[in-house]
Amino acid sequence: MHKLRRVVEIDKILKDVGEIVERVRREGDKALIELTERFDGVKIKRLRVRKSEIDEAYDLVDDDLIDAIEVARENIERFHSITSVEKEIKVDFGDCILGKVYVPIERVGAYIPGGKACYPSTALMIGVPAKIAGVDRLIACTPPNREGSVNPVTLVACDIAGFDEVYKVGGAQAIAAMAYGTESIPKVDKIVGPGNIYVTAAKLLVQRDVAIDMPAGPSEVMVIADETANAEFVAYDCIAQLEHDPMAVAVVLTTSKDLADRVTEIVKSEIEAKNFKVVVVKSLEEAIEIANDFAPEHLVLNFKNAENYINKVKHAGSVFIGNYSAVAAGDYASGTNHVLPTSGYARIYSGLSVETFLKHFTYQILSEETIKRIGKAIIRLAEAEGLKYHAESIRRRFIV
Repeated sequence: MHKLRRVVEIDKILKDVGEIVERVRREGDKALIELTERFDGVKIKRLRVRKSEIDEAYDLVDDDLIDAIEVARENIERFHSITSVEKEIKVDFGDCILGKVYVPIERVGAYIPGGKACYPSTALMIGVPAKIAGVDRLIACTPPNREGSVNPVTLVACDIAGFDEVYKVGGAQAIAAMAYGTESIPKVDKIVGPGNIYVTAAKLLVQRDVAIDMPAGPSEVMVIADETANAEFVAYDCIAQLEHDPMAVAVVLTTSKDLADRVTEIVKSEIEAKNFKVVVVKSLEEAIEIANDFAPEHLVLNFKNAENYINKVKHAGSVFIGNYSAVAAGDYASGTNHVLPTSGYARIYSGLSVETFLKHFTYQILSEETIKRIGKAIIRLAEAEGLKYHAESIRRRFIV
């Protein structure tokens, strides 16, 4: 764990989470209903959200909020449609054709945090690219509130995003249900979406049996700024991430002592910032080096000619360049995605995109000329590995 981050001690809860996962695996819906009553304080009779509940949700949500959800959906769809991969790559080399075909993952389960709060943006960030990819069955699990229902804003967003089914279950038990299936909830091929430490632990445990998008930890932002940055903008980008979670992290690296003092003053006047740090660095190059080592979820480049530095960034979930590129814009409606690697996982994982919901296979169409051209090499390599019938399968083609 990087020294600028607090340690997330996930190992301490793996045993308890493992017991929850195994119970759901054994008992199915019965375990889900009992665990939901235990953790969420409500007894659910029917896990799947009815269509009538979704229809009613539209009546309960203000029209201007529905319009905002539609604006966000349009921008997310526009960006992810343009940046999605070609579904087939086919190359003719003369004596052979080689290709790669991308196919959608058939069944995907999304975890959407909920309960006391609601996260319609997460439904959009997952649902829109999944449907662009062509996912056939897209389900969502989200915790119920004390009344045993799902927040109507979340339901509207799920419907607009294109989810096929929504279930009233949260926590580690929801991850287990999607990984192994129950009487009500189908087993999926991949689980995506953010969640708390228990959700993350469950995803790590079930990935032996189902694919996951990435491990996730507390939200974080790192800002690199110089004297040209607006201190108020920098401060509120930090405050915005810190309000997510007591474990959230905000770090400012700046070449300006004046900016450092001003940002610190603003942040501390607004919130109690336990995981907030401001570091005065000697140069922007030093700051970039620190950022690449830290591999932040959100990286803000707020300094003169910052766009010229984008190619120096090696590890980040998403990058925000300039005074007006607010992190919250990416969280909601600019069009990129807010399901991003945290806790340094940006070194090895990418943020959620259409590619998250695709897998590929390769194919080849070889001619007699191809076998003649590469056959001797194949035979020699096969014999070196002691696989005589691999070699013989090529020799037979020479004989014919």
